[in-house]
Amino acid sequence: MADPTPPSHAAALHTIREVVASGPHQDTHWDCFDDYQIPAWYRNKKLGIFIHWGVYAVPAHIGEWYARLMYLGQEEHPAYQHHVKTWGPVDQFGYKDFIPLFKAEKYDPAAWAALFKESGAEFVMPVAEHHDGFAMYATDLNRWNAAEMGPKRDVTAELADEVRKLGMRFAVSTHRAENCWFFNAGTEIPSDVQDDRYRDLYGPCLPREIGKDKGHVTLGQTPGQAWLDDWLVRTCELVDKFRPEVVFFDWWIEEACYHQPLLTFAAYYYNRCSEWGIRGAINFKNEAMPRTAGVWDLERGQLKDIRYPFWQTDTSLAYNSWGYVEGMKYRTAPALIHDFVDIVSKNGALLINVGPRADGTIPDEQQALLRELGAWMAINAEGIHDTRPYKIYGEGPTTVPEGTFAEKDRQDFGPQDLRFTTKRGVVYVHVLGWPDDGVVKITHFHKNRRFLARELQSVELLGHGPVDWVRDDQAMKVTLPAQQPGRHAWCLKLTPGPDR
Repeated sequence: MADPTPPSHAAALHTIREVVASGPHQDTHWDCFDDYQIPAWYRNKKLGIFIHWGVYAVPAHIGEWYARLMYLGQEEHPAYQHHVKTWGPVDQFGYKDFIPLFKAEKYDPAAWAALFKESGAEFVMPVAEHHDGFAMYATDLNRWNAAEMGPKRDVTAELADEVRKLGMRFAVSTHRAENCWFFNAGTEIPSDVQDDRYRDLYGPCLPREIGKDKGHVTLGQTPGQAWLDDWLVRTCELVDKFRPEVVFFDWWIEEACYHQPLLTFAAYYYNRCSEWGIRGAINFKNEAMPRTAGVWDLERGQLKDIRYPFWQTDTSLAYNSWGYVEGMKYRTAPALIHDFVDIVSKNGALLINVGPRADGTIPDEQQALLRELGAWMAINAEGIHDTRPYKIYGEGPTTVPEGTFAEKDRQDFGPQDLRFTTKRGVVYVHVLGWPDDGVVKITHFHKNRRFLARELQSVELLGHGPVDWVRDDQAMKVTLPAQQPGRHAWCLKLTPGPDR
């Protein structure tokens, strides 16, 4: 930026300081958030829709990181050669040249919202700005935005309106923190990244550290105060424009240079939420924030056991990309539903991503998966909504790989894999496969084990009704009906009798 503190930023920073000073949360230390409480609706509903949609959908190759990989050079990544062959040299056709091709001519936010509602989701979270620096909303702070270029529509505001009309909650994700280095490889080969006319898109391009992590993000320096102020102002502007009930940050926000700006943002956002009478949440990864100051997010991964406090997995309908690409490798409906149940049984939520095409259409395969999830929720939501983890998450032979990006090692669940949830004294047993003999065996609830405070009154299969059951020394055995109600996973409702 030519002027390190432009007038618009100076005024915005003044407002930010006022909001922080006047609200219940201060930005002096993370201890100021010790009284933070995760919104009840978030813990109760547990399902959100993530949306990666932007200029990167035009090349539809590799994914949303194409914007970076296309500049890495032919010796570093095949995306460079693909780009040169398909679009031309990067000094003649750079990432900015995709923007006029990003037209969103078939974008129908009402249809999107209806699909997301059908899936059973409680909140919808588009990526308002990805690492590429192109804002998907009308911003007063950058000309590179969807309202002025490409679609020439505030596609985020349109979606927010439609989502809220259907009673869902609106959230936003911003990955702007990464923009300061995202295009830096373009400074090392002839490219349009070196043209200062596009600096407000490509960012400062902090140099890569020579000889270390050449293709990724090991940097030779950190962004200065002007950049950090700009990040804070833009992120607070996003909050004020959309009043989101969740704000999601990607991983680079944990860098030391962002510690104070993130602390200030948290105070600003939570103070605004208090002012507006809403409960908000910040999603963060790794150790960017204390895990009591927001909702910790585990990217493309799960946990082996119950975790307190409440947490979240963000993952995609496709294993190979977040944004739309040709040749997406989709998960199956059973895999999606089984992972969701596993996450919920361990006190988590699922944020599942869709990747629309550049024209604004959501591929049929993605729509089908969301509808399958919705059909399952229509029968089994009682065992998900408003529930909490049982004493143990469940039982079964299938091992769940733990950690970020661990889903690549996931195994399919089967009929012996059971997951437990509970509410108001009722225990729900989610069966992740229909047993061949039609009998569910719950070894944890065998005859000699007291698992309810009162005698068991009934066992029902959601979507069907009462079912027969017995308990012996090995297990509780539930006989399922001949006809399966729904598909992919089934939920038994174990209800205790009245107090005596």
